[in-house]
Amino acid sequence: MELFQAKDHYILQQGERALWCSRRDGGFQLRPATDLLLAWNPICLGLVEGVIGKIQLHSDLPWWLILVRQKAVVGKLPGDHEVCKVTKIVVLSLSEMEPQDLELELCKKHHFGINKPEKIVPSPDDSKFLLKTFTHIKSNVSVPNKKKVKESREKEKLERRLLEELLKMFMDSESFYYSLTYDLTNSVQRQSAAEKDLWPLWQKVDDRFFWNKYMIHDLIEIGTPDVDFWIIPIIQGFVQIEELVVNYSESSDDEKSSPETPPQDSTCVDDIHPRFLVALISRRSRHRAGMRYKRRGVDKNGNVANYVETEQLIHVHNHTLSFVQTRGSVPVFWSQVGYRYNPRPRLDKSEKETVAYFCAHFEEQLKIYKKQKVSVGK
Repeated sequence: MELFQAKDHYILQQGERALWCSRRDGGFQLRPATDLLLAWNPICLGLVEGVIGKIQLHSDLPWWLILVRQKAVVGKLPGDHEVCKVTKIVVLSLSEMEPQDLELELCKKHHFGINKPEKIVPSPDDSKFLLKTFTHIKSNVSVPNKKKVKESREKEKLERRLLEELLKMFMDSESFYYSLTYDLTNSVQRQSAAEKDLWPLWQKVDDRFFWNKYMIHDLIEIGTPDVDFWIIPIIQGFVQIEELVVNYSESSDDEKSSPETPPQDSTCVDDIHPRFLVALISRRSRHRAGMRYKRRGVDKNGNVANYVETEQLIHVHNHTLSFVQTRGSVPVFWSQVGYRYNPRPRLDKSEKETVAYFCAHFEEQLKIYKKQKVSVGK
């Protein structure tokens, strides 16, 4: 989809659809693509893959609009559903500040035969003149304004540091995934039991694993069917999809079940050498997430820290098998101080204060997963 910058808006456009995001208050609007003609001097910045949402990391800073800049296809799940990993993002400040070089792929329709403009470097004489001008202005600045300059620099420094951490979280961790046609938040069992076939994808999801729900809340609040196209549920976790062929011919044990064993005849491979699709999907809960030693135990809603559901999925001969495991912090109020030398756990509340929330956690587990086995480890 194409990303445009206008005077007061950023505009995303694909086909006949357009999503406008205000650079003043961050509000979203759904408008027909032809309304681009009404925008004030729209400039095509390049191509993006979709909307992650918007976020304000500090009250002194503007809201940021976060978009998927680049994706990598992980594989396809049964039903030809493509799963993608977010590999790069672009962050746009919802303010009057001009965007920096976003390094987006150029749109062929609006950038045909045009290369990226080179940065304009002032001549040495111009630099001297500007330096003299700034020195003159600086000498005439009153003392109270120096405080404002210092605050402004500190604000810019904070914004730059938070932005770097945000980019690092998406691009270094490689732990954000999405599919436009498959519900990655729900296991095969929950999907088969649900009666939501006519609902849009984002309304079918498991709320626990809809990682960007808060970030996309304003878009959801629009409440019209046209908004469904723009809402992409993203999970934090891990997805790997592999295809393997089991070879029953007289060969070594290593060759019998090797993912690298190619089928000899694609038309009858399932009759001679069954083809298996194997997938591993881990979903991290958005409730009570955090660093391992800083986030422990249960909260007052029964959510435990760093809760993860992992699904092992096997598909063969039009049949899908799924095995689900969950893990999370021990559901009591406890914490750990420090990071080195295996710090001892500390109980923060008594058994009487804890029991209701302990029970709430396991009641929810039984409600969702029915019969299950529990194990406790380090």
